[in-house]
Amino acid sequence: MSRVPITKRGEEKLREELRVLKSESRPKVIAAIAEARAHGDLRENAEYHAAKEQQGFIEGRIAEIESKLAAAQVIDVTAVEANGKVIFGATVTVFDVDNESETRYCIVGDDEADAKAGRVSYNSPIARALIGKQEGDVAEVDAPGGLRELEVVAVEYL
Repeated sequence: MSRVPITKRGEEKLREELRVLKSESRPKVIAAIAEARAHGDLRENAEYHAAKEQQGFIEGRIAEIESKLAAAQVIDVTAVEANGKVIFGATVTVFDVDNESETRYCIVGDDEADAKAGRVSYNSPIARALIGKQEGDVAEVDAPGGLRELEVVAVEYL
């Protein structure tokens, strides 16, 4: 099984979601199924079918999270000696030369990526262009909208 990189923060979020699913959501849905069963005929019991469907979703998500955690290679960016270079887990402030604006990106794993929150996958064109650069370097990004030049303003390891 190949290892999938994930940040320490990403691992903590997955573990918290798993805890909630196992200790809160699962018991609630089991109780809902038991209550629906008590109402009688299960063939026409919408509450029972809805609870069973919810149970399937919860169990599927638990299995998915456990699989992700088993395959995860947790990278704690604060413990890595990067010497000012952009690496997985780093937060990078860049200046877009074309539209003269600053943006912050955190380079994360595929499952953690959220463009609106500034978290980009290490597989994205922006992250691939930035990895290995350091403050003052200019990265050329072959984006869907055309070639962009991003100057690295700051690199942080949070």
